[in-house]
Amino acid sequence: MNRIASTVVLAFIALMLLSSTVFVVDQRKYAIVFALGQIKEVIREPGLHFKLPPPFQNVVFLDNRITTIESPDADRFITAEKMNILVDSFVKWRIGRNENQPKLYYVTFGGDESRARDRMSQIIKAALNEEISKRTVAEVISGQRSKVMDGIRNKVVADAAQIGVEIIDVRLKRVEYVEQINNSVYERMKAERTRVANELRSTGSAESEKIRADAERQRAVILAEAYRQAEEVKGEGDAKASAIYAEAFGRNPEFYKFYRSLEAYRTTFKNHGDVMVMDASSDFFKYFKGSGAGGAAPAPAKK
Repeated sequence: MNRIASTVVLAFIALMLLSSTVFVVDQRKYAIVFALGQIKEVIREPGLHFKLPPPFQNVVFLDNRITTIESPDADRFITAEKMNILVDSFVKWRIGRNENQPKLYYVTFGGDESRARDRMSQIIKAALNEEISKRTVAEVISGQRSKVMDGIRNKVVADAAQIGVEIIDVRLKRVEYVEQINNSVYERMKAERTRVANELRSTGSAESEKIRADAERQRAVILAEAYRQAEEVKGEGDAKASAIYAEAFGRNPEFYKFYRSLEAYRTTFKNHGDVMVMDASSDFFKYFKGSGAGGAAPAPAKK
């Protein structure tokens, strides 16, 4: 009986010793093997591995998954034009996959992830301050945002590599003015938009006046040209009419005088109530007198 008990005890002790020499590395973990307090090996491949039993060797596991650091509150930075802006950012990182990076990470932080997060926050804030302080608000918000992101990413990657951290991504989520200067910025933007609107109105008014003046000039030119052509046509018509009259009346001057007198009588005695006081011997009544040398009716025109 004592022999069986001893065998069970020895088997249990052997099983405990065997279990202390075997460990499993999860695919989400890195394993650091220590030998008498010194780092002996970094295991990055998942699977079953062996080591010496404590206290000769022990194992510490590190999480190799991607971690996000997101600022709870927007940080305040000063631009090149001495204006305060609020920047909200985040960074995705993990322990480096190279052989020496997990070791460097553990030596730096002792495997404490909270210390690593604090250090990464300091690195990000320093990179943001360095890049934003060199640029204006407009450049940070839109004009050179891609350059700002590249500069921040390069600096963060370089600083993080010194502590065994690999940077996956760095982003600016939000960039805006602090509350104290929002109103002044809005007023300045409003004034700028008003100035542009007034410039456009004045430019449009000037163009309108120019078009109107050109239209008036063309109208005057067209009317003048039409009046000139009309006068030319009228003059030509009057000249032809005068020539016809002269030719026609030149054949019988006495008939012409008689015709003109009739026209004068028609115009003078147009209204029945008209009264004229004239000498009866006036030449105006020449053709009202009886037949004679002075009042004879005109002879017919010669053929």
